Amino acid sequence: MLEAQAPAKQTAGVTIDTLSSRLSSATLLEDRRAAIHGLRAFAKDYPASVASGALRPLIACLANDVDDIDTVKPVLETLLGLFNPSPQSPEASEDIALWLADEFTQRQDNIKILLDLLDTADLYSRVYSLRLLTCIFTSRPERTQECILSEPSGTSRIAATLEDTRDAVRNAGVELLRELVQSSTNIQKLVAFEKGFDRVFDVIRQEGSLSQGGNVVQDCLELLANLVRHNPSNQSDFRESGGVSQLAQLLQEVHQKEAKEGGEESWSSPQKDKNIWGLLSIIRLFLSEGGLGTQDNQASFFKHGLLQQVLGLVFSDAADGPIKAEALYTCADMVRGNPGIQTSFAGLQVAPLVHHGAPQTNGQTNGVHKIYIIEALLDVVIAAPAETPFELRMAACECIKAYYYKHTMIRHHFLNRAIEGHMSGEDETANVLSTLLRDDLKTGDPYRVWFAADLVFHLIWEDAEAKSLLIKVSEGDASNGEEVITCIQSIAEMLIAGIQKEEDERVLIGYFTVLCGWLFEDAEAVNDFLGEGSNVQVLTQTMATSGQENTLVKGLCAVLLGIIYEYSTKDSPVPRSKIKPILTAGLGRERYLLALTQLRQHPLVRDFEVVSPGSAPAAPDHELPPYAFFDATFIDFLKDNFSRLSRAIDRDPGIEARIPTREEGIDRDLVDSLRAQLDDKVQALQKIETERLNLERRLDHDQAAYRKEQETSSAEVIKMKQINEALQKEHALEVQRLEQTHTTAYKSLESTTSQQIEELKKQVDSVKKAAADEAGRTKEYFERTINQLRNAKTGLDTRLAEATRNVESSGQEVLKVQKTLQESQGELEAAKTKIQELDKSVKEREQQITELRATETQLRESLEDEKTKVTMLEKEVSEFDSTLKDHKAKIKAGEKALKEKEEARSAVQTELDDFMMILSDLEEKRVRDKKRLKELGETVSDGEDDDEGEEDEEEDEDE
Repeated sequence: MLEAQAPAKQTAGVTIDTLSSRLSSATLLEDRRAAIHGLRAFAKDYPASVASGALRPLIACLANDVDDIDTVKPVLETLLGLFNPSPQSPEASEDIALWLADEFTQRQDNIKILLDLLDTADLYSRVYSLRLLTCIFTSRPERTQECILSEPSGTSRIAATLEDTRDAVRNAGVELLRELVQSSTNIQKLVAFEKGFDRVFDVIRQEGSLSQGGNVVQDCLELLANLVRHNPSNQSDFRESGGVSQLAQLLQEVHQKEAKEGGEESWSSPQKDKNIWGLLSIIRLFLSEGGLGTQDNQASFFKHGLLQQVLGLVFSDAADGPIKAEALYTCADMVRGNPGIQTSFAGLQVAPLVHHGAPQTNGQTNGVHKIYIIEALLDVVIAAPAETPFELRMAACECIKAYYYKHTMIRHHFLNRAIEGHMSGEDETANVLSTLLRDDLKTGDPYRVWFAADLVFHLIWEDAEAKSLLIKVSEGDASNGEEVITCIQSIAEMLIAGIQKEEDERVLIGYFTVLCGWLFEDAEAVNDFLGEGSNVQVLTQTMATSGQENTLVKGLCAVLLGIIYEYSTKDSPVPRSKIKPILTAGLGRERYLLALTQLRQHPLVRDFEVVSPGSAPAAPDHELPPYAFFDATFIDFLKDNFSRLSRAIDRDPGIEARIPTREEGIDRDLVDSLRAQLDDKVQALQKIETERLNLERRLDHDQAAYRKEQETSSAEVIKMKQINEALQKEHALEVQRLEQTHTTAYKSLESTTSQQIEELKKQVDSVKKAAADEAGRTKEYFERTINQLRNAKTGLDTRLAEATRNVESSGQEVLKVQKTLQESQGELEAAKTKIQELDKSVKEREQQITELRATETQLRESLEDEKTKVTMLEKEVSEFDSTLKDHKAKIKAGEKALKEKEEARSAVQTELDDFMMILSDLEEKRVRDKKRLKELGETVSDGEDDDEGEEDEEEDEDE
């Protein structure tokens, strides 16, 4: 019965709807906060329900309650929970993250809210905002980048988080920037302009540098790599802002720590290996072959000692094999194609990695045996034990090839040293020619011959003089009756013997590589090869009898036979007319073409990518990469000439191939002159490219500065508008307050003054009335008294007349009359005295009236004073109005200053337009130079024209 009376349980959906409704409609902060806490509890388990009902109210809370930390924190936690739902959630879906990201990126104000939270000092607001921006970028990278670029100081505020002393904020900022700059050149430039390089290096040092740093250091290195990858402008900024010296300092700290700790303990951390690997990868990004600024980067790295620092990693006993290999690849990139560094490189001395029984020392430093770097590298490549990692030997081989790359003098010097060593028989262990030509020096290591062949191939490739030096090398002494065998015949003999013995494919590929590169477009070398007539028949027989599994050997035999037939002549030891039947009858055209096709379709050839070895991760299950079988240059050669070799078998024996590199009958002075002119043009072009790069970098700086100034000006305009609005609002309130005060005071004063005037009027009227009444009474009294006196006088006069009349009648009555007269005179005097008193009383009354009039005058003066005060208040109001006018004048002055700044920005824009015109002029000059080269008969490759078109398109896009 109790169960029947219990209320029904609410489902999660109903609860979420209730909380969402409460969040939308609540007016009290406490109610909204309670709803947010409830939604946070459901966010990870029911992300779709929470997002559909409460996403916009949650974002609205961020905007409205931004000052309340206790509200902002759970809102951000709820949003992060929506982006990262629980794996067990029934509503978990990748579409939810896309939907959430769309809600933020489709409205600029929503991104602005998150960026504004970075200006607060609260830890959670900054960390959660950065994490939320990272989640949004992961789902919608391009839109997020556009929103951040559109927001004034958006990139600056994110970059400023790297200076936060709190690890959580700083690390979140590194993580966001690492992803944000990866695919946006504009953001890369803005971050670099905001002292991004210095800030990242500061974080690396704070985290313990390369030796003790953890994942944060690895993230910082990835951020540095993303900032400079394929961005010559940022690379130039990095170089000129002291970034190279900071790289050298980081590596120096590694060596100092290793020297301090000693042994392998300093290299026991896998994270340390990752950090050093990351740093070496960053260095290699500056050294891409043919890239703008590569020569300058190489010179800067060499100047700051980075080459020596990296070599220190290679020849350190504590470093692991992968680190040594990557360091060697880095050294090769720093040396390749730079004549000055190539020359200095050979003079460096290092401690050997491979120790022989009784080494011949050529230098000791602090008791440590030292040898020259080239000798040490040859020991690693040729004389290293079989268990030496392939990547380490490959990297050493690349370093040697980089040493003589495009440097004819060094290449010939190296080849002459190898020839002298081979002919004298000294130090044959690490001699590339002895390894290649002598069967008794073979070991069970297939890469010994393969690396020697690779080095020889690059020594003679497209170098007729090097081929002429090597073709003079021979085996056997004719004076002692021995058969003289040339170098080419020795290699061919080794190849045929290897095919018959079914040696490792890599050994055979090495021999094929040297012979194909040597014989191609060289009739003299082909004739030397044909000096042993059985070679062609053995190769043909090999193709005819080999099984399906020997695709590489059969294909390379076809390539070599095609080259021999293509460049043989009627005067060859085996003329073309005899070679053609051997190929067609003994082998057959279809089998020849099939061998070439199968070679071309073989995965090691078809899927070969011309990339720097070591840049790709190791293959699974210890599978060797393609570059463990073939050289990249040789693969390019095969792919470029497959069609030509396929057509060779159909060429008539009577038609000989034209060799474009033959120089017989050509004026060498003219060739040298043209080469010098070409070199001058190339240098001029490189100078122009460098100037263009510098102009682009300056333009990027100016654009970044202009953008920052524009953002600052916009912020100042907004701030001044806010100040202006606040001043206007404050002024309006002040005017209103003063008007109210003035009105109240005026009304109060007017009322008080009116009351006082009325009271004074009443008093004056009362006094006047009292004085008038008193004067009337006094006048009546005096008139009545005077009338009485007059009546008395009349009676006396009458009595006196009667007395006078009676004098005559009665003498006796004289005295009585006289007595009566005296009495009358006494009364008369008394009356006069009384009249004087009455006159005095009248004067006193008049004086009182005068005093009342004076009082009335004082009251009138008081009234005038009050009126004066009212006038002063009106004057204060007038002064306030004047102050208001001053404020308005200041506002107009501020607007004038803003107008001047706008004019300054217009001037900067004009200067930028001038820079663009300069760039256009330089490009036109470059086109004229190329046209002039064409007119002089020089060949301008289509690739340069394509590059020019691409650069024009990039400039158009920038404009």
